[in-house]
Amino acid sequence: MISVVTLAGGRPDHLRNVVTGLARQTMQPTELIVAVIQDTPYDLPEATFPIRQMMVSGPHLPLAAARNAAAKAAVGDKLVFLDMDCIPTPDLVADYDRFLTEEDGLLMGEVMYLPGGATQGDWRCEEFARVAVRHSDRRGPPSQGIERCEDYRCFWSLNFAMRRATFLATGGFDERYAGYGGEDTDFGKLVAQAGVPIAWIKGGLAYHQYHPHHMPPVHHIDSVVRNAELFEAKWGYRTMGHWLHAFRLMGLIDDTPGRPIRIVRRPDERDLALTGQQSHQPYANTASVIRLLEERAAEARAAA
Repeated sequence: MISVVTLAGGRPDHLRNVVTGLARQTMQPTELIVAVIQDTPYDLPEATFPIRQMMVSGPHLPLAAARNAAAKAAVGDKLVFLDMDCIPTPDLVADYDRFLTEEDGLLMGEVMYLPGGATQGDWRCEEFARVAVRHSDRRGPPSQGIERCEDYRCFWSLNFAMRRATFLATGGFDERYAGYGGEDTDFGKLVAQAGVPIAWIKGGLAYHQYHPHHMPPVHHIDSVVRNAELFEAKWGYRTMGHWLHAFRLMGLIDDTPGRPIRIVRRPDERDLALTGQQSHQPYANTASVIRLLEERAAEARAAA
């Protein structure tokens, strides 16, 4: 039995599309558990499988606690964790069921990104392949089967699956992480240290729906800083280094090693414009922002 778990706050149309995608599976899930991180439950379409909405309270974006609560409540012996923006292709549940039977590990499925407007009307996953793109900062799937991942930092909670007993045995996500950033890398580190394999699979494909975003996430600077320091206190070094590097180049923080990270100034409209995803972009890209900032810094040094 497979339980699908998703976290949801806002974007009701996206969540309804996830339900529609699950209803079109070649292998129906045992249930969908929605960990709701807003004040009211969602109005969702009828489905051929049970849908349970769990209201999760706590600090802003209690992502770690919400995933743990949903996993504990699940009845399936296999868990698929799917971001609320990710529409599953018809074989996603069947793919994870097959691969989790072969490999007791943390398995990461494929993700492709859709441009704005792709899900309007009576959409079909078959049509998404023409317009979807792969994230330039993320590696693609193996050509077939399962491929072990030797770097826990590659784990991303957007679309993954584990046997429920294995997930619970790790202790789940560290619930001290709240807000945006850090909990994925922490969980990947925890899983790797526990000797649980992390792997990519060819399959488990989901299409990520467009929504405006910022990368690096300047709109979450407080939680990124807090969670980076929590990670450092736990593991001895900081995570989210590319985001911190970008924040430093933007003059937002002082992250001198050996000292607490200090927020120097609040992000302003220029920072939001620099990092904001445009409507023609399927995703926002930290690497391109860093390249631009480093070019500007080099030009400033040359002019000095």
